[in-house]
Amino acid sequence: MRAIWKGAVSFGLVSVPVKLYSATESHDVSFRQVHAKDGGRIRYQRLCSLDGEEVAYSEIAKGYETEDGEMVVLTDDDLADLPVTSSREIAVEKFVPSDQIDPLLLEKSYYLEPEKTGAKPYALLREALRESDRVAVVTVALRQRTTTAVLRVRETDAGDVIVLQTMMWPDEIRTPDFSVETGEVKDAEVQMARMLVETLAGDFHPEEFSDDYAEAVEAVVRAKIEGGEVQRTETSTRTSGEVVDLLAALQRSVDAAKQARGETTDDDTSGEAEDTDEKSGAGRSTTKKAAKATTKSTATKSAAKKTATKKAAASKTTARKSTAKKTAAKKEAS
Repeated sequence: MRAIWKGAVSFGLVSVPVKLYSATESHDVSFRQVHAKDGGRIRYQRLCSLDGEEVAYSEIAKGYETEDGEMVVLTDDDLADLPVTSSREIAVEKFVPSDQIDPLLLEKSYYLEPEKTGAKPYALLREALRESDRVAVVTVALRQRTTTAVLRVRETDAGDVIVLQTMMWPDEIRTPDFSVETGEVKDAEVQMARMLVETLAGDFHPEEFSDDYAEAVEAVVRAKIEGGEVQRTETSTRTSGEVVDLLAALQRSVDAAKQARGETTDDDTSGEAEDTDEKSGAGRSTTKKAAKATTKSTATKSAAKKTATKKAAASKTTARKSTAKKTAAKKEAS
């Protein structure tokens, strides 16, 4: 994990230097829009809705759309006057009971790790939060914007850590515009509902649940890859961080050079070199063997060409001698 922010938690006269780590990551399945015919990526242009012309990045500004559809263009000078902050302080405003925080307000979660000098005050804050069954309501500046958040304790395999969870502003929580009319609920129905709850009661274990959709998509993709159903385009690149096999790259370079000279490639030599690479596991040694194999193959071809040339020359000489003898015989007969 890599820290994305450094600062300090301050409550009263106590300051706890900490590092901030993102506590969650999304594994949501995402797809690319491609041309069904050849798998080419679909590209989008930045077109102006008024004149239809493509707009360069340098000409793009920020615009605020009003409720009546008017557009207000904001300049860099306008944005410079906005109340932004670069404070590195997580200021505790108050400690409140945990049940007073509506889960609907909670947004992004982060882990707080103490710096070496803040280990003891970090532990004190953690124990105070746990024993009081309260959370700390704080203000913090992330990405130059001040937001409210809460600090609470979370148990993990690595130990108990303090978690910072940013909160949405109250006016960002929507009020439902519909009413729920349930009608009359009988006591017997309530009793039956309670029995159902007790039947399905249990403890929550996150590992018991999995993303069936993502797993199914991965299975389909693997099956298509194994079946050779992969679209290779000129712009295809590896994005998984895998190291490209050096020997294979060298072999492709040799083949490309041969094709440029009008020569045929030697697939057998390539296959032998790849087999040697798998058995030895040593890139440098394998490269030398592949180079020797390529040199040997080239020498064999060269020798074959020389032999063929000698045979052709000898055949031509024999033919000339035979023609001369026939001509001399005809003259003597006449």
